[in-house]
Parts: sequence; structure tokens; C-alpha cells
Amino acid sequence: MMAYNIAVYVGSLRKASFSRKMAKALIALAPESLQLEIMDISKLPMYNEDLDESPPEEWVLFRKQLKDCDGILFVTPEYNRTIPGVLKNALDVGSRPYGESSWDGKPAAVVSVSPSAIGAFGANHHLRQALAYLNVPAMAQPEAYVGHANELFDEDGSLTNAATIEFLRDFMRAFADWVATIKG
Repeated sequence: MMAYNIAVYVGSLRKASFSRKMAKALIALAPESLQLEIMDISKLPMYNEDLDESPPEEWVLFRKQLKDCDGILFVTPEYNRTIPGVLKNALDVGSRPYGESSWDGKPAAVVSVSPSAIGAFGANHHLRQALAYLNVPAMAQPEAYVGHANELFDEDGSLTNAATIEFLRDFMRAFADWVATIKG
């Protein structure tokens, strides 16, 4: 069975963030048809169109990694009812220069994570809005708004809630089906 190469983008820079813990849990719960790797977006220089003629090496590498992957999994917290700046910057860097977007046509899924009850709903939908413009077909169902994240992990960062584990396992199976459908 062929495994699809999935880039995982975490919208939080904090090493012990709930989003990073969730990304690791999702990787562990993924079916064998998906090979997932967390991609570091922390060192991407801020997008500046003036640099497009001679882009920073970090942009070149990021765009290549993005073009080489089969799909994308976003795991993000919510900052001020939207996505964190580091994730927005990654969207901008990957979408330029104009007409040469590295995001184009990549199947994706979005998981938003928060200690609050609404599970970063605003960030999830703002990200989906940007993905629609970037021609990134985001899986519509099941949706994943993971609330009360501060209660889901043990001291080692392992996911402990059985219902959440089962939901996320099903989510990852659906994502694998989504990637296979879009990649044809």
C-alpha cells in the first residue's frame, strides 16, 4: 500500500503547546496509509514581496517541502479569534510569488485545539477561509474543534481521554480517505 506524505503544520511555537501535543497524538493515531511529519515554520522570515526576486533560503526550502508533500494537516490554537501569526506567515510564504502557490490543490484537514470549551472554532474557520482562496480542498467532515485540551494529556504529553482518542482515530481515517480521493 502506498503511503501519502503529509506535512503537519502546527500553529503554536511553544514546545509544550497543546497543539504540538495534539499533532503528535494525531501522527500516532494515523492509519498506515499516511506518513506524517511536523514541519518547522518557526524560522520562516516574515513574508515581504520585495524578497521574492531573491527569496531567503528558508522560503525556498519551505516551498519545496510543501510542493513535495501529498497533503497537509493543520493543528492550530486560536489567538484573538483567529490563527496565530506564524501560521498566517506560512500561508503567505507558500502562496507567493503570485501565481506560483505551493499550496495549490493539496488536500488538507484542520484540527483546532484550545483549553476553552469552543475548541478554537474561530481559528478553524478563519484558516478554512484562507484555504478556500488558496485552492486547498479542506476536508469538511468530520470537523475537529478540540476543547478542554488542558484536561486531555498526561504529564508526558500523551493523550489520555478514551473518547477523544477514538474520535481522533476516526478523524484520521476520514482524512486518509480524503487524501486518497483528492489525489485519485
